[in-house]
Amino acid sequence: MSKKLLFHFTAAPYGSTRAKDALDAVLAASAYEQDISLLFSGDGVFQLLNTQDGHAAEQKNLASLLSVFPMYDIEKIFVQASALSQRQLNLEQLAVDSQPLTDTEVAALMDQQDSLFSF
Repeated sequence: MSKKLLFHFTAAPYGSTRAKDALDAVLAASAYEQDISLLFSGDGVFQLLNTQDGHAAEQKNLASLLSVFPMYDIEKIFVQASALSQRQLNLEQLAVDSQPLTDTEVAALMDQQDSLFSF
């Protein structure tokens, strides 16, 4: 029986290994055919930008990893609307299709999960 797993991305894409570690954990969990959802909030929304460039931080561009999610049946990608707004970003700037959620919807999504992994 599959469990509902939510991976919560809160860190900026570069400057630490948190974002890359989170993406590795998501791909590993997908091998076990779990019900996976991704939530990007806070500075984690920067991981979704289609204009990010890891070369300046001497790291691999994480946006290229986002494009493989459909191959791993990872289709539930959410972004906290207030985090986008606070950073003056919009959905058109994101590298992958993401469903915006209000803060209330974010709380409800978290409550519906069997496990929550925050990075």
